[in-house]
Amino acid sequence: MAFHPLQHALYIFISITICSSLNFLFSSNEKSLNFQTSKSQNSSIKSRIIELANDPDTVNWMKKIRRQIHENPELAYEEFETSELIRRELDQLGIAYRWPVAKTGVVATVGSGSPPFVALRADMDALPIQELVEWEHRSKIDGKMHACGHDAHVAMLLGAAKILQEMRETLKGTVVLIFQPAEERGTGAKDMIQEGVLENVEAIFGLHLVHKYPTGVVASRPGDFLAGCGSFKAKISGKGGHAAIPQHCIDPILAVSSSVISLQNIVSREIDPLDSQVVSVAMINGGSSYNMIPDSATVAGTFRAFNKKRFNALRERIEEIIKGQAAVHRCSAEVDFSGREHPTLPPTMNDVRIYQHVRRVTAEILGEENVKLAPIFTGSEDFAFFLDEIPGSFLLLGMLNESIGSLYPPHSPYFTIDENVLPIGAVIHAAFAHSYLVNSGKLS
Repeated sequence: MAFHPLQHALYIFISITICSSLNFLFSSNEKSLNFQTSKSQNSSIKSRIIELANDPDTVNWMKKIRRQIHENPELAYEEFETSELIRRELDQLGIAYRWPVAKTGVVATVGSGSPPFVALRADMDALPIQELVEWEHRSKIDGKMHACGHDAHVAMLLGAAKILQEMRETLKGTVVLIFQPAEERGTGAKDMIQEGVLENVEAIFGLHLVHKYPTGVVASRPGDFLAGCGSFKAKISGKGGHAAIPQHCIDPILAVSSSVISLQNIVSREIDPLDSQVVSVAMINGGSSYNMIPDSATVAGTFRAFNKKRFNALRERIEEIIKGQAAVHRCSAEVDFSGREHPTLPPTMNDVRIYQHVRRVTAEILGEENVKLAPIFTGSEDFAFFLDEIPGSFLLLGMLNESIGSLYPPHSPYFTIDENVLPIGAVIHAAFAHSYLVNSGKLS
């Protein structure tokens, strides 16, 4: 059959178009199939993680660990028995670790031993508080108590370690497990960083139990989350003498009093009302007799802000005011921010990309209705030191359950934990780490 040149061209065009369309459809179906397979694999892994965490033997094992730690609370840098328990459990799981790190800390690894590396952190130390909760596993050490949930944090991270070890063949990299001392002292994270625990680590995740949300509800936020916390202590020096002849004295008490009043004006008159900051004077000490003006007096307090720039500006302004008021009253002042007793903690600022990943993971596990946007809190956490070094995210995990008395805030002698939260925390840790390693290239 003969074709007119135009007919021939049209025939070729139609043939090419049909072939191209078929190739496109085949390619699209192939991509769709790969996507569905990937989605199915992710769903299967998530189900397996949940299954392992909810295994009755694993749940009871985590409860046993938490109760053992609770009965034997240890303060900052004294967590020797806690560390020994952690190492014993890691040995039984066949997980390698490094110890001691920052005196009592333990750093373990699960996975391929190769990049990418992602870290999970739990704090270990207790508080100098006398427990008033009457239950079978109350603290056996007078004046010491796990009143901030660190015993549960350790149990949940060990639970995650157990899950990840059982699924190690599916890990696309290495999970670093950080069991940290001295969070309550505010120095544990910093000490561990100095000993290299974040070497090669791309991202880090941590959580904290709270009574603000029901058991199984989580909350966090991108960016500014927890306040940076600093302390100050100022010594104002004058010239002492008898209170009956003040003209021969230089009164440091008056300078301290003026300083306290002026410090209150920082937040009320110099800070945007929509920008939360805190300056609180909590201690004044001066003189030992009602009729003698002392040579010196001291004033001390705390300051908090949610942004590094504003935090540093607040510190500078506190020093400026104290020294200025001292000068007005003919005194001299020395202001100490070194915080040997109460170290300065930077603001806790969640990396937006890691926060979003944590949110996706927790929503898939707990349901969208159980994932909340948290407000900013003026509490502080030394986890912030980790976030200063690498991207990461910090999460609040609810444990409010009034029926069992799990309703008291941290640092209360009545602090009680709903242990039903333990497998939930283990799942969140494990699922975050596993999915991060799979998606590392997309999140970096």
